[in-house]
Amino acid sequence: MTRLMLGRTLERICKAVLLLCLLHFLIMMILYFDVYSQRFDLFSRFNNIRNGSRNNISGAAGSGHHYYYYNLSRPNATLASYLATGEQLVLSMQPETNQTPSPKPLPPCPENPPGLVGRLLIEFSSQMTMERVQKENPNVTEGGRYSPPDCRPRWKVAIIIPFRHRENHLKYWLHYLHPILRRQKIDYGIYIINQLGEDTFNRAKLLNVGYTEALKDTEYDCFIFSDVDLIPMDDRNLYHCYDQPRHFAIAMDKFGFRLPYAGYFGGVSGLSKKQFLKINGFPNEYWGWGGEDDDIYNRITLNGMKVSRPDVRIGRFRMIKHERDKHNEPNPQRFNKIQNTKNTMKKDGISSLTYRLVQVKRYPLYTNISVEIGKPPPRPIKG
Repeated sequence: MTRLMLGRTLERICKAVLLLCLLHFLIMMILYFDVYSQRFDLFSRFNNIRNGSRNNISGAAGSGHHYYYYNLSRPNATLASYLATGEQLVLSMQPETNQTPSPKPLPPCPENPPGLVGRLLIEFSSQMTMERVQKENPNVTEGGRYSPPDCRPRWKVAIIIPFRHRENHLKYWLHYLHPILRRQKIDYGIYIINQLGEDTFNRAKLLNVGYTEALKDTEYDCFIFSDVDLIPMDDRNLYHCYDQPRHFAIAMDKFGFRLPYAGYFGGVSGLSKKQFLKINGFPNEYWGWGGEDDDIYNRITLNGMKVSRPDVRIGRFRMIKHERDKHNEPNPQRFNKIQNTKNTMKKDGISSLTYRLVQVKRYPLYTNISVEIGKPPPRPIKG
């Protein structure tokens, strides 16, 4: 009796296990077919997209567009991962746009550029040609313009040179100054202001003309005024503007590398646009050699500014030796005029400038501006 009951119990247990296995099998089949139908539907949609896009592949290949196809039969993949892949596929089939990355803004140029050499050997014995100077400065653009490609300078500098019959000096000046200015990371343009005719030379008036004409090119905010026969002997003497008007040529060889007197402001100087306008520019009535630089110094001090200078060891200059120019004799009235700067600077300057522009010609290394500036007034007859 006991064995019979035990056999029936085992039979019931076996039937229950069999029913559970059957139920598990049915559930697995339902889930399998459900997932399979979803995958089949997903494949159908992707195939429709692929087939619809094949007509455009040849045209897309000609226009540089690319289309990508993915293998969706990945092991251990879920439905969510297939859907994510499908979104990527649809996005990849959209035409690519030719987007160029925007250039990064340039950093400010360093206050002390690392490429400076320091003390320079300046000599004028070797023969100089414009062709040689041009080959030495391939990065200088038409009109004598240059801007450093790797940094952003604080100042935009116009270098103004009063000029007449100094072609040989100009070759040496360009030969030395272009490399110096590029090492100094200066954004600059060079302007030669050529006085036409053979009347008395007027340096300061030509400088006013240079200021006016340079501003027609671009918005310069710094102006360096330089004689064509003066070459800096140290590239650490930086040709840009400062908080105060700047005198660069403080130690010339012709003065024994010393400042001739405390108020000297000749040779090479620099003023910002704001400083230049504050003193009403330079005087127009100094005809002949001398006096205009002292008048400019007076204008600076009378307007509450001070002249700044480099260290005497850095501010050394070498002058190209030459005979005094014709029609540039010493001005006998210069001493009287210097004493009256306070009375004349408001009415004589950039505000009263008159001249006739004859020609503007842009050469590879500089811009030449030829002008007529008139004649000096007749001197009073001594009685």
